[in-house]
Amino acid sequence: MKMFSRPINQVLTSLLPAVLLVFACCTSVRAHEIRPAIVDLVFAGDGKVELDMSLILEAALAEIGAEHGDTDDSPNAQRYDQFRLMDETDLATEFARFEARFLNGVTLTADGAVVPLVVGTVDLDPVGDVDFARLSRLQLTGNLPPNAQSVVFSFDPAFGPSVVRVPDAQGEYSYSAYLENGGTSEPIPVEGGLTMSAGQVFWDYIGIGFTHIVPKGLDHILFVVGLFLLSPRLKPLLIQITSFTVAHSVTLALAMLGIISAPSSIVEPLIAASIVFIAVENLMTTRLSPWRPFVVFGFGLLHGLGFAGVLTEFGLSPAHFVSGLIGFNVGVEVGQLAVVAACYALFGAWFSDRSWYRARVTMPMSLAIAAVAAWWFVERTGMIA
Repeated sequence: MKMFSRPINQVLTSLLPAVLLVFACCTSVRAHEIRPAIVDLVFAGDGKVELDMSLILEAALAEIGAEHGDTDDSPNAQRYDQFRLMDETDLATEFARFEARFLNGVTLTADGAVVPLVVGTVDLDPVGDVDFARLSRLQLTGNLPPNAQSVVFSFDPAFGPSVVRVPDAQGEYSYSAYLENGGTSEPIPVEGGLTMSAGQVFWDYIGIGFTHIVPKGLDHILFVVGLFLLSPRLKPLLIQITSFTVAHSVTLALAMLGIISAPSSIVEPLIAASIVFIAVENLMTTRLSPWRPFVVFGFGLLHGLGFAGVLTEFGLSPAHFVSGLIGFNVGVEVGQLAVVAACYALFGAWFSDRSWYRARVTMPMSLAIAAVAAWWFVERTGMIA
């Protein structure tokens, strides 16, 4: 028993800080992630313009702000939670009070002149599963000046980020842009659409992919940290990360092409289960097995289905499919490498060759990650209210 007592004591001594560190991440994941408002610009051809919006209205009412990754980071989080519990009638009443402020934050200019907008329809859903954000649909309308050539859209960053899109006659999107911090869109022609270069789309989607990992993808971050903990050596780690990236690129592309699909109610719990598996394996073995990259590849296929929901929201145009997909995956890869670099800088470079590294770092952190991911699995499967 004495030969085991020292490692066990080391694990227990290091467990509390590891649990606190990982559960700090858990708090953010359980909170409500800010999703961008999706705004479709529709030119009716008779001088009218419609803005069909899909957004988390409660976040706009609470003015959570584009600077926050999730609603619990905002000082207005309590107001947001109150709005989420309202039925559609009460929420509509709150929006009516807020309408003037909202319209002041949605700016559309035509050839430099402000286009006055009014609220047309408001479509609100009843309160459902409060573990998930409720999407609301608004339609704003306005009249363009005679012979207007182009419009520019902006969304108040106090309401969160936004995506502006221009659907064509076939229902595809000839233009889409992510406006993260209240920036303005490019001038969008009233007739003829807008041509975006492949390079523009590529660079835009690198940023989208990166921020989906850091700071928003905390479940993916824990997966990568789990890979790092068993073997911080660079070569095997890069093999695993690359295997993961190639795999999620495959399913992401297939999902975006409509060839495969899976509901998030299945994908998200399985992603949590994959994190549990990696963390438990870290506890069960001291060496990197030759088949682990293949397991990671399999889990990457699963994570790719989770990533697909992000690009679907953005309405990636078929004309920009390849450049957008590559850019997004590059951003994800850079985000993952940033996580690896952070792990290496925090403890890998200093302690990985120490005799106590496994007992004080690998095992406590893996145990904490397994516990958090198991909690996510239970929560995402609806086993607890």
